[in-house]
Amino acid sequence: MALSTTDLGNGQGSSLPKTIAPGNHTLKINNVYLEDFKFITGAVHLMINVETEPIEGFEGFMIDKDDESKGRHAGQIGRVKAGQYAFADGQTKSGTPIQRDRSLLMFLQNFCKALGCNDWFHSQDGKHETIQDFVEAFNIDAPFKDKYLDFCIAGKEYEGKGGYTNYDLWIPKSSKAGYAFVEKGGKCLPYSEADHLKKLEVKDVEAFGDGDDFTVPARTSSDFTLD
Repeated sequence: MALSTTDLGNGQGSSLPKTIAPGNHTLKINNVYLEDFKFITGAVHLMINVETEPIEGFEGFMIDKDDESKGRHAGQIGRVKAGQYAFADGQTKSGTPIQRDRSLLMFLQNFCKALGCNDWFHSQDGKHETIQDFVEAFNIDAPFKDKYLDFCIAGKEYEGKGGYTNYDLWIPKSSKAGYAFVEKGGKCLPYSEADHLKKLEVKDVEAFGDGDDFTVPARTSSDFTLD
């Protein structure tokens, strides 16, 4: 049979990826939660599950894999950390004290300003004994529901099972170039691969065999800093 050059497709797969990659995105927040950072006692990441605007003809992940009646996400989704490093009590190299809960509240205050839900944030004054309670209330009340922000999303490549490139995602620090999250249409920090992407180190292949097993590399204590 002769070789055909007309049935090869576009070389980019049959559909868009179901998850976002580092870059500039317009996203809504689906939910938020705290996740313990196991290398530092008491340290936590604020995790934000996000979704792009609906994409016509796109078939996203199931909203609930155990309940198909809830349908699928209308856009690409992502699991994004509020920052590259965990929130923790400590101090900077110059000796400035850092309070975990205060830092988290400052981030959430800025988040609420961008989302236009300052009233919700200020209404929580004195209502919660712990930061865990505060974040849970933010997630349950969901003043962010169906509100889109423009984001700059940074990330680090890692090799997942099967050899595919995946990303550990976070919101980078703002700079003179702009804020990392702003109301839709605002001046958002431009994504820069040089500044916002940690690429996977390319290793020379010495041999091939059935024993190759690709897994997500474990985080080390070098992933954390207070600066």
